[in-house]
Amino acid sequence: MYKKSILFLLFTLSSFCFAQDKVISKTGNITFEASVPALEEVKALNNGVTFVINTKTGEIASLALMKGFRFKVALMEEHFNENYVESDTFPKATFRGKIDGFDFSALTESAKEYTITGKLELHGKSNDISIKAKIKKSDSGITILSNFFVNASDYNISIPSVVKSKVSNKISVKFDATLK
Repeated sequence: MYKKSILFLLFTLSSFCFAQDKVISKTGNITFEASVPALEEVKALNNGVTFVINTKTGEIASLALMKGFRFKVALMEEHFNENYVESDTFPKATFRGKIDGFDFSALTESAKEYTITGKLELHGKSNDISIKAKIKKSDSGITILSNFFVNASDYNISIPSVVKSKVSNKISVKFDATLK
């Protein structure tokens, strides 16, 4: 009994120590826009995105459920899930990468720009990407913001010829999260 108690205590303490190296958010935001000027806005927001940063190594990971994206127009949301990203077959988008030159102890309340490199997996296709992000420390945790572009065609997402003039292949992606 005594050995089990010691083992349980050691396991609990080691888990706690490892957990201190990671900060997490389950309420991060990703907005994407594939609008074409002068036509109806093609834009969606997902505010239930998970982000994790390992504060020791600078490794970063993110997971967004595709059915979590909300559009102003319900029909767009339906087409997005059924015809474009095929959410039943490909239910999530993931990113795994590293924040280059990340030093948790050097973070301040003034945002500093970092380069993040890694793999974005979307619609069953994985591509290497490199993006810029602004990261800062605040009272509520670590805040990370980014704005970058991806091409739908790079992820085998085809835009039907009927709407090709209304939906851009070049998609603006913005994310922000506060990790604790």
